[in-house]
Amino acid sequence: MHKKGNRGGSPKEHLLGEATDIRLRNWQGARVFLEVVRRGSFRAAAQTLNVSANTLRREIEEFEHEIGITLLTRHVDGVRLTAEGEYIVSTAQRMESAAHDIARVRNLSVAIEGEVRLGITEGLGTFWIAPRLVEFRRAYPGLLIDMRCAMHPSDVLRLETDVGIQITPPTAKDLRITKIGRLHVMPFAAPTYLDMYGTPRTLAELSRHQLVIQVSDQISAQEMYLKLFPQMPQVGHVAFKSNVSSAHYSLIARGSGIGALPTYAAVMSKKIVPIDIPGLQVSQDIWLVYHADAARLPRVRRLIDWVIASFSPKQYPWFADEFIHPRDLPEGIRGVSVPDMVEAFDDFLQ
Repeated sequence: MHKKGNRGGSPKEHLLGEATDIRLRNWQGARVFLEVVRRGSFRAAAQTLNVSANTLRREIEEFEHEIGITLLTRHVDGVRLTAEGEYIVSTAQRMESAAHDIARVRNLSVAIEGEVRLGITEGLGTFWIAPRLVEFRRAYPGLLIDMRCAMHPSDVLRLETDVGIQITPPTAKDLRITKIGRLHVMPFAAPTYLDMYGTPRTLAELSRHQLVIQVSDQISAQEMYLKLFPQMPQVGHVAFKSNVSSAHYSLIARGSGIGALPTYAAVMSKKIVPIDIPGLQVSQDIWLVYHADAARLPRVRRLIDWVIASFSPKQYPWFADEFIHPRDLPEGIRGVSVPDMVEAFDDFLQ
C-alpha cells in the first residue's frame, strides 16, 4: 500500500484541506477499520467478525480508496497505523458512538408499546390533537392510542383514561394536575353570513343577529347567553344549539349564524372571520390530568411529554395566558404554514 497524495503539512491539515468533500457511502468501512486496529491484525479481526481476512483487506482497501488516504501498513507482526490513520481512528470512534446512539433511540422507540388512553374535549381532540397524533404514532409504531373525545371530563382517577385534557378545573386530589395552556374564545362568523346580515360591533347589534351556541359539561355558552341577554328568549334569536365542537364549527362556517370559537380557528380556517365586540372575549385554562402510577409507564410518560409540547405557548402563541387577537397571530410556525399543519378545520367541511 502507498500514501495517496500527502504533499506535506500535518495529517489533520491534509485531511481538512483535501477531504472536506468526502461523502461516505456507509459506516461499514470505518467499522471494519476500527476492528482491525483494535485487534492488531487482519486475521484476529476476521475471527472476531466471522469473515475471511481477505474480505477485510478488500473492505479496508475500498475504504482507503473512498477517502483517498492510506490508513494502515502491513508488517510481519500485524498492522500499523499511518499518521493519517491515527487521526482517522478518533473520527471513526465518534462515528461508532453516534451509530450506537442511533441504535439506542431506535430500540427505545420500539420499546414504547402497548395501549395508551387519552381523554380530551371533542374540539381540541378533533381539530388540534388528532392531526398531530399521526406523527406521534409513527415515531412509536408499537402504540395503540385510544383517543376518547367527549365534552365531559374523563375519569382519570378511576383509570377511565391514562391521560386527560380538560378545560374545567380538576377537583380530584389524588391526581397530578398541570396547566398546559389557555384557550381564548371570541365570536366568529362566515363571510357569507356577514355579507348578508352585516357585522355587529356592539352587544346591542348582536342581539339582532342569529346565534349558534354550544352547550356541554365543559362549555357554559348557555349561561353566558342568559347573562348577556337576560330578557331575550332563545327562540328566534338562537338558530342552532349543539353539544359538540365539530357540529358547532360546521354550523358557523356554513353561514348559520354567529358563534364562539377559539382564536386559533382564524389562523387555521379561511371559512370564518373573527368579530370584534367589546367584552365577548372569554378565556379558559387547559389542564393536563394523569395518575402518578400511570405516568411511571414509559408509553404514558412519553404521551404526557408530547401533550405538554403540543400546547407550548412558545411554539403556539394562541395558548399563551394573554389574549392575542387573531389578526396578530403568526401565519406560520417555523416556516410551515398553520393551514398546512392543521387541515382538519376546512377538510371537515369537504
